[in-house]
Amino acid sequence: MTIPVITIDGPSGSGKGTIGQMLARHLTWHYLDSGALYRVLTLQALKAHVDLHDEQHLAAMALHLPVRFVDDTTHHRIFLHHNDVTEAIRSEEVSRATSILAASPLIRTNLLARQRALALAPGLVTDGRDMGTVVFPHATYKFFFIASASERAERRYKQLQDSGVAANYDAILIELEARDLRDQTRAVAPLIPAFDADILDTSGMSIDAVFHYVLAKINPKATIL
Repeated sequence: MTIPVITIDGPSGSGKGTIGQMLARHLTWHYLDSGALYRVLTLQALKAHVDLHDEQHLAAMALHLPVRFVDDTTHHRIFLHHNDVTEAIRSEEVSRATSILAASPLIRTNLLARQRALALAPGLVTDGRDMGTVVFPHATYKFFFIASASERAERRYKQLQDSGVAANYDAILIELEARDLRDQTRAVAPLIPAFDADILDTSGMSIDAVFHYVLAKINPKATIL
């Protein structure tokens, strides 16, 4: 049996995670935030004071990463061991360090099988940076979201403010642009759209508008929905 998969790739702040979760709930499919795997590994490494450039040590940790994804009708929670780290992995410290680990070919290889194993019936919605190009190249539908760096930085700034976290817009913009460059120029699985992906610029679009755009692309073709 072939499990249907929908991939949504794109840079940080483009809206892929929000839409991915909404779509998974709408379809009652499984959901994978692929970036969370790298963030959880980064958090574990930081807590254990592991050198973020020690590829062999980190790759071994990736093979046995004790991470669990728990979904209900309204929430997507992430656990490391028995601790809920859903918010902790979104910290600025973890965000800055994650792209260092994500550039490692060995770490990416060790996490690849874990990601693919999450494609379970009735289907999987997944978001990340190489879901449609590397992890699920034969996905049923592929989307690639883009948005201006300034708008993505503004979204992150507001998100942090709403969470009660002090934030500096200029610092967020600089870090976001630096991460974009690292992701787009890394040698392994760079941030690029799949050749058959539907590319959408979400700048100036509401969440509902993006969600309905994706649904409109899927529903007319999908006997699986």
